[in-house]
Amino acid sequence: MARMCRPVHLGEAASRPDPEPVAGCDVCGALARQRAGAYTIGDRSRATDCNVEIRRHPHVKGEER
Repeated sequence: MARMCRPVHLGEAASRPDPEPVAGCDVCGALARQRAGAYTIGDRSRATDCNVEIRRHPHVKGEER
């Protein structure tokens, strides 16, 4: 039987640089520390999860992101 699905290509999203945490934000700071710990032990999946959370973490309009 022929294969029905096509391969997935991650492209640019997988190669984006790590986001910078917002200065003074405790949540962003904690996520950045968790990300550093994940990289230290080679857990790239957890590091990526932290990056996603930092990017999606809401801040008050006007704050640098």
